[in-house]
Amino acid sequence: MNGSTGASRRPTIRDVAAAAGVSHGTVSRVINGGHWVSPEARDAVDRAIRETGYTANHAARSLATGRSNSLAFLLTEPQHLLFADPTFALLLRGATEALAQRSMTLVLMIADTAAERANVERYVRAGHVDGVLLISSHESNPLLSSLIAGGVPTVCTGVPLGDRAHVPTVSVDEQESARTMTRHLLSRGHRRIAVITGPDDTPGGRYRLAGFRSEMGDLFDPALVEQDVYSSDAGAAAMTRLLERAPDIDAVFAASDVMAVGAIAAIRRSGRRVPDDIAVAGFDDSGLAATHDPPLTTMRQPWNEISSAMVDMVLQVIAGGDPEPLVLPTSLIVRDTA
Repeated sequence: MNGSTGASRRPTIRDVAAAAGVSHGTVSRVINGGHWVSPEARDAVDRAIRETGYTANHAARSLATGRSNSLAFLLTEPQHLLFADPTFALLLRGATEALAQRSMTLVLMIADTAAERANVERYVRAGHVDGVLLISSHESNPLLSSLIAGGVPTVCTGVPLGDRAHVPTVSVDEQESARTMTRHLLSRGHRRIAVITGPDDTPGGRYRLAGFRSEMGDLFDPALVEQDVYSSDAGAAAMTRLLERAPDIDAVFAASDVMAVGAIAAIRRSGRRVPDDIAVAGFDDSGLAATHDPPLTTMRQPWNEISSAMVDMVLQVIAGGDPEPLVLPTSLIVRDTA
């Protein structure tokens, strides 16, 4: 703290304004997101904050505004998947970074069981967070409908299934992405192509299968379809079942990288080679794909853009806006497995 503020009290917004040579209103706008502030003024305020040692009194601000200055990162999956599936960590990191730029806090919440859902509902609807980033949604899970009914600003990754009230979404084109990967496998001469996809009550599980089926056309064989949870163990078990039913499979499209890694392990245990005997493709490009041996062909999702857009969108909802759904592009990343 510099000498102008004294050692006996906390520096205030007015101290920062005096040090920066701007109005206290400008300082307030910088602290609350930087809207309508010139880059020069923002730099001056940031420098003055460092010099004075100012920290926002979030408790006082919450009392004055009725807001908590925090968002919930809500995962409706079993807790272990947070650590087993790197896609959740990518979204969590991106959302945390986006909120840190706004001096906001992210609260991690998991609601897989009925008891967890009830606890989350009480916490969120009591106003402990200003809005919710719903990272996964199941058609059978009533939590999204409850949040909407309670007027909680909520944004979803993926387009939720079922008869839902309007909710803003950030997604990729699941069907077209699956078609792109299927076309790639077909272009390499594969014809007995299996698919391992996620649960049918999730957007990824349903729409990626639909895209695969559409692109396969007359070559689609329902005996070459497996659906399970998004995990490596589930991918391995699904691949084992497929090989038992159809040992002539020459390629498999797994609708997540973790499933694909499990499928590769099962293929190797069967004495077959990847990609010489069976080509394997995944979905996500979560970091796991590039470091796997062999590196995994996959569909890349734009993780930073997804999490950043979700934060922007939920803040628009909190401010009274009604943002349009956003669909972001994926990219085919060809590596050694296909």
